Amino acid sequence: MSERIILRTGEALVEGDEDHLAAEPEVVIGELDGPVGHALANLIGDQVKGHTKVFAILNSDVQVRPVTVMVSKVTVKDAKYTNILMGTVQAAVANGVLDAVRAGDIPRDKANDLGIIYSAWLDPAVTEVASLDHEALFRVHREATAKVIRKAMRHEPSIDWLLENQDKVEHYYHKLGLDGEL
Repeated sequence: MSERIILRTGEALVEGDEDHLAAEPEVVIGELDGPVGHALANLIGDQVKGHTKVFAILNSDVQVRPVTVMVSKVTVKDAKYTNILMGTVQAAVANGVLDAVRAGDIPRDKANDLGIIYSAWLDPAVTEVASLDHEALFRVHREATAKVIRKAMRHEPSIDWLLENQDKVEHYYHKLGLDGEL
């Protein structure tokens, strides 16, 4: 049996060819009988209009393991956005979770014992795109899911890397603000 995983966190960014294809998930991963399991149960039972929580599924009636609850970072206001988020992105997240198990980032023997809370970011501009490339959107979100899980499970970036690079990493929007572009 693998070591007990109480709580791991991760953040990742994967950009697509177009701005509206970017994915920037955040995750919390941990044992279902610990704080993550309690938070997951509360999230799924405490639905809020505009921020519906759903399980990551390959398709209706096919939920993935570890159980993964998707929470939108954007307030969902229309059917088109909902259908893209709960269609292409939800399928991509589900596949990315399974990719992480296949890659060994999530121990296979822990698949029924862990839970993932997945904060999904889907650019609201996606609803304005005339011919949205759903395959590209799927690929980006699938890759971002596997990446964010890998980073969480490996404690990346490490504290040593962060301390060494603190003054070299510049926050994109902070820089825009400093440059008067916000």
